[in-house]
Amino acid sequence: MKKRIISFLIISSLIFAFVIFYKGLNKSSFYQPKSEIEEIPKFFAKTFYSKEEIDSQKFFKKDKYYLLNIWASWCVPCRDEHPILISLSENKNLDIIGLNYKDKISNAEKFLDELGNPYKEILLDQDGTRAIEWGAFGVPETFLIYQNRIVKKYIGPLNQNSFEEIEQTIR
Repeated sequence: MKKRIISFLIISSLIFAFVIFYKGLNKSSFYQPKSEIEEIPKFFAKTFYSKEEIDSQKFFKKDKYYLLNIWASWCVPCRDEHPILISLSENKNLDIIGLNYKDKISNAEKFLDELGNPYKEILLDQDGTRAIEWGAFGVPETFLIYQNRIVKKYIGPLNQNSFEEIEQTIR
């Protein structure tokens, strides 16, 4: 009888532990950024070259198209999409803003020296909080902006299809 009670307690404890762990696996404690942001976030950020702090409300003009590109020198897909950004930078109806994400400035400068600089301005995001405010999941991510509203969000590297879509939209 004593063995049965001990066996019952051990089995009950194991089942209880299994249920607790199973429920814990289904609950994610990871932060997930907002995926449906419509208006551009209000923020302050330092510029890449001058380290001057700017206010996003004064930076983005209402009657202009912007492409905010979140990138880093250590990001391989960022390197892949860079020629597309260079091509887009030739369009006079579009200003490309870079948000340099968790990067060493010296590495970012080498990246731009090697591949060219498509950005009208580059903002710093040393700790990643600006990207989170934009609802970004990682790098690269790109936001097409008009009238201080996000028109389109591109997750992952830009490609020829996204290039054509952006060109058609800003015409």
